[in-house]
Amino acid sequence: MSRQLCWFRNDLRVQDNSALIQALNAGETVGIYIATPQQWQMHDDAPIKIDFWRRNLEVLQNELAKLQVPLLFFQVKDYQEIPALIEKIIEQYSIAGVHYNIEYPLNERRRDAAVEKVCDKHKVKAVAYEDQCLLPPDLVFTKQGQPFKVFTPYARASRELLETAGSVSAYGLEPDSLSQEKPALATLDIACKLNDIDWPEEQGNWAKRWPAGEQHANRQLRHFVEHSIADYQEDRDKPALEGTSSLSPYLCSGIISVRACWEAAVSAGSNASIRTWCNELLWRDFYKYVMHHFPHVCMHQAWNDKYDNVPWRHDEQEFERWTQGETGFPLIDAAMQQLLQTGWMHNRLRMLVAMFLSKNLLIDWRWGERWFMQNLIDGDFAANNGGWQWSASTGTDAAPYFRIFNPVRQSERFDPEGEFIRQYVPILANESAKTIHDPGKLQAEYFEALVDLKFSRERALAAFKKQ
Repeated sequence: MSRQLCWFRNDLRVQDNSALIQALNAGETVGIYIATPQQWQMHDDAPIKIDFWRRNLEVLQNELAKLQVPLLFFQVKDYQEIPALIEKIIEQYSIAGVHYNIEYPLNERRRDAAVEKVCDKHKVKAVAYEDQCLLPPDLVFTKQGQPFKVFTPYARASRELLETAGSVSAYGLEPDSLSQEKPALATLDIACKLNDIDWPEEQGNWAKRWPAGEQHANRQLRHFVEHSIADYQEDRDKPALEGTSSLSPYLCSGIISVRACWEAAVSAGSNASIRTWCNELLWRDFYKYVMHHFPHVCMHQAWNDKYDNVPWRHDEQEFERWTQGETGFPLIDAAMQQLLQTGWMHNRLRMLVAMFLSKNLLIDWRWGERWFMQNLIDGDFAANNGGWQWSASTGTDAAPYFRIFNPVRQSERFDPEGEFIRQYVPILANESAKTIHDPGKLQAEYFEALVDLKFSRERALAAFKKQ
């Protein structure tokens, strides 16, 4: 049989991996992973996320070895050097087919187009698979044949297609049944060992908080479905509770497929909480869909050009206080401390701190978008961009510009006893539930409120009304 190349990117798993399954179907398979440290830096990938990749690649290499599939590691500076590297690999190993799962951001699409040209030159079949979403972005359109711009009708159309399709697993195959004899490969001098890659310096011991491997991701999914999903609708907005799935890092790096998550949820029933969680999976897909059909959002541009000229403030001191959790608003500060301490932030708090930065401080949402990417273990470009543009009212189907969360009211509503605040802002540990939410009521010495909420709301409304 002909030799196939499976190029792993944001799909670091064996199970339900379209490219791997089809490569194994086509012939003797060799896996590769190409590290691009300068590209990581340009894309603001967080050290904690890159370390998560490293740990998962170690697990993936061991899992592939059980199938007799070698996983080879390479390093180049950036995406521009990848086509020449792929060409060398094709020549060295007599590759007949290159298999990979599609990524939607613009730089990744340009990279893949350049690799396809190399494959064409050598008469090698390059096969790209729709694997990141429940449905390919080019399958879901309005009745007029246009891309959806609003989430609700997109979700409705997607659900109808998914109900018609039945099972959504990749081709209904699992790679365990496709094990092969180990290929005899000559050593390629440009290959390297996993530990020889220029990984960022370790920022801390994240393995306990975020264990690597698809087996852990699957256990996490099962635990959530069996113990928490029934209460998800009620608990998901309360940051002091473990009310969410905590699967976002595993979805972001492809340690588990969105199809596996969807099928596990659907098999658990159809109550309101399950439908709500499935809706969150569809929101994830929707932002990838938007990035595919409206690629200008990849280039630091607002989806809605109406807001291109919002007079954003570029106050570096206020931005610094926001990043370090020193705004004087306890729930905002606790959320930012959660990000700094764990590399993750509760979803409702992401909306709250994003709206505080972009509306109350009127600081350019792109500053916050970048800070999140630089610090999140689950920094998904599409979801992060979509979330920030939603909060800043510049995106598709965004919050209307006059919707501005009040951080004090949000704190009283979703952390009523102040448990979450006390966990991440221990200086406020002795505050009562009545005083802990409002900067004006705090008994402890604390940061002065960065902004007056009434004034900042009026300032934001005036700035947006002019657009």
